[in-house]
Amino acid sequence: MDRTIIYYSTARGVISLDEAKLKSVLSSLPDRPGVYIFRDARGEVLYVGKAKSLKKRVSSYFRRRDSFLSPRLRKLVEMIEEVHVVRTSTEAEALVLESQLIKRYQPFFNVDLKMGERYPYVCVAEGDPFPRISIARGGERSGMRCFGPYTRVSDVRSILRFVERFLPLRTCSTPMEEGKPCRERPCLRHFVGKCKAPCCGRISSAEYGRMVEQLVLLLEGRFGELFSALREAMEEAARELRFEEAARYRDALRALASLHRQRISSPLREGIDDQTWMEMEELRKVLNMRGLPWRIEGVDISHTGRSQAVGSVVVFDNGLPNKSLYRRYRIRDSEAPNDPAMIREVVRRRYERVLSGYEPPSDLLLVDGGPAQLGAALRALFQLGIRDKHVVALAKEEELLYVPHRSSPLRLPEESLALRLLKRVRDEAHRFAHAYQDSLRRRSLTTSRLLEIPGVGRRRLSLLLSTFGSIEAIKSATEEEIARVPGIGPSLARVIKQNLP
Repeated sequence: MDRTIIYYSTARGVISLDEAKLKSVLSSLPDRPGVYIFRDARGEVLYVGKAKSLKKRVSSYFRRRDSFLSPRLRKLVEMIEEVHVVRTSTEAEALVLESQLIKRYQPFFNVDLKMGERYPYVCVAEGDPFPRISIARGGERSGMRCFGPYTRVSDVRSILRFVERFLPLRTCSTPMEEGKPCRERPCLRHFVGKCKAPCCGRISSAEYGRMVEQLVLLLEGRFGELFSALREAMEEAARELRFEEAARYRDALRALASLHRQRISSPLREGIDDQTWMEMEELRKVLNMRGLPWRIEGVDISHTGRSQAVGSVVVFDNGLPNKSLYRRYRIRDSEAPNDPAMIREVVRRRYERVLSGYEPPSDLLLVDGGPAQLGAALRALFQLGIRDKHVVALAKEEELLYVPHRSSPLRLPEESLALRLLKRVRDEAHRFAHAYQDSLRRRSLTTSRLLEIPGVGRRRLSLLLSTFGSIEAIKSATEEEIARVPGIGPSLARVIKQNLP
């Protein structure tokens, strides 16, 4: 082999090195999970593999190139001209992405996953007052909502153990109707605490539905919302002196934290359609990127004059929004309406966490705005030592694309697939920032309205918030529930309910 090129994607960009520097490049590969793609001189994909450690796995091919016993491996290494590396957050994500890429490219040297191996999904029945939970392979079952795939059996078992203990849904296929018990006595699963026995009418469809909603939050990876729901339930049980129930919720929170560390990013559970592949491929060509932009971050700012200035970061994995990686920021250091300064603050705060290993890196950073916003983002990255990352800015209205080191912006055709993908990311960042600002504004207005109610000062408002947890919860509470808060009473509770917006 005369020449080998390594294309290595990280948060700091793409590096291209020749054979003379191969050793130093291999040593610089991340000791993290990911997928590697071998290509030949024509750019055809030879092999796709996944690794728990990209550094160790990719290096092994070139350290042992002359000692492989298998003629097939020797031939593979002889034909390699390019290596592209895609980092993932977990080994499970790498396995799913490897499977998708093999099905897409059908590489000659891949054998095991060409036949469309099917991973298990966790499925919840739809259109049933008491939905059952089941396991299926391949997903897409009629009348079932499927979540997955799960690449390790241990992940499925962990989820099922959590469900059996804290969300004891039924697994049987017995037809059931609300208010019409179909059995006189429950089965053994009820007596060991693994089912609430809806077949015997021992749980209402409303209460059962709340458990299903919590299960869906878990399976969709919306851990933050599920944490909040369980924490509120625990605090309510403790206030009402139901200490055994509170302890069960406490244990559920601990178990949930363990499951959270094993999660697979939601978009990697979805197949990548041809349209998305075409969008990413066109964007790669437009920006002259060596590899596809698997992960794109979008940054936007929202403010009203000098109040409620916020920033947002959204993440698209494989062309799809990955809401588990969305982040929002209250602007602290910049005074509105200085948009470039606020962009700089958000990018700096975001990438401090990326460099610390708390957030995954991306292949492309997109900011909403023009050359000023682009320059602000670049300065924030330069301050952190990141000098070769792909960063672009997309201006609204004319949809001009600003790229570093270009004297004039790019004007992509309206039908451009690359522009369509960028607009989707930009608009989602815009929506997320505005939603956060609106939420803060509503909260502020409602708080002000409460403080204007005679008899409600900051001390009583603090008691209400500590009891109910949020303004929305106070608004949905009954007069009797509000009256039970120390220092409120029936009369003031009635006034509060009458004056809440």
